[in-house]
Amino acid sequence: MNITLIGGSGFVGTRLLALLGEQPEKYTLRNIDKRQSHFFPHVTQLADVRDAEALREKIAGSDVVVLLAAEHRDDVSPVSLYYDVNVGGMKNVLEAMLATGVRRLVFTSSVAVYGLNKENPDETHPADPFNHYGKSKWQAEEVLQQWHAEHPDFNIGILRPTVIFGERNRGNVFNLLRQISSGRFLMIGGGRNRKSMAYVGNIVSFIRFLIDEKTEGYNVYNYVDKPDFTMNELVFHVSEVLGKHIPTTHVPYWLGMLGGKCFDLLAAITRKKLTISSVRVKKFCATTQFDARKAHASGFSAPYTLGQGLERTLRFEFIEPPKDDITFKSE
Repeated sequence: MNITLIGGSGFVGTRLLALLGEQPEKYTLRNIDKRQSHFFPHVTQLADVRDAEALREKIAGSDVVVLLAAEHRDDVSPVSLYYDVNVGGMKNVLEAMLATGVRRLVFTSSVAVYGLNKENPDETHPADPFNHYGKSKWQAEEVLQQWHAEHPDFNIGILRPTVIFGERNRGNVFNLLRQISSGRFLMIGGGRNRKSMAYVGNIVSFIRFLIDEKTEGYNVYNYVDKPDFTMNELVFHVSEVLGKHIPTTHVPYWLGMLGGKCFDLLAAITRKKLTISSVRVKKFCATTQFDARKAHASGFSAPYTLGQGLERTLRFEFIEPPKDDITFKSE
């Protein structure tokens, strides 16, 4: 099977290339990205998802396209990039697939399409994105819905993962784990809000499952590793893995938001990207639970529990850190 990843030089793509690369007798791999891959330069060709002509040339001969390319950070400027890449890029990929006879697409969307503080939404929940990332991902899905209505011979798989974490990732979960492990952790709010998370090893395994098993129709799946941890449970788990007592100081929500606003002002004045902002405080305190029963009833068996994924990440990052400094930045 000839598999082409678009945007595979990043965090998820690197792990997916590694997983699929374990079966060279089954998969032939190609990666199209605007950045060279640290670990898989031999299968990487440079091109931008906004370049429709380059896509047509490079995906020819593919059996399946996995679209990972996206603008996903919460501080992208100008904001039009979210739509140029996430929506315009989708249109370019579909047109390239049509022109070259490729009829199978796996697309990584996001639970950000549901918005904040929704009560355990499943795949049928109305979209209500609150930021440009979520809005652009939802618009990309709308493009796919219309496309499949007009081209029913296309096989489309959509994965809506919650926040993804894992080894070498430098996003919100890593920042949180680092703060907890440092012993200088401030818990904003009561710590009873639950946080849906997904370990990258399970995410790439589910993408492989979609490639191998979901070969017809239009399929949409949330992905979350269950059961969800509360923030208090997460701190306790980190403490157990690292083998040390981690004290926490609880700060009222209003005070945390005030501090976040102060960091927003400081970032605007200094024109620097800071690790603390009001948006991140809001995300931290939000309950982010999502219903993933459909994925876990699909026949897919996750190779890791959430606790195992966290332990693997903590050991890799804080107990036995790598000698290189190769990391991937995300949210």
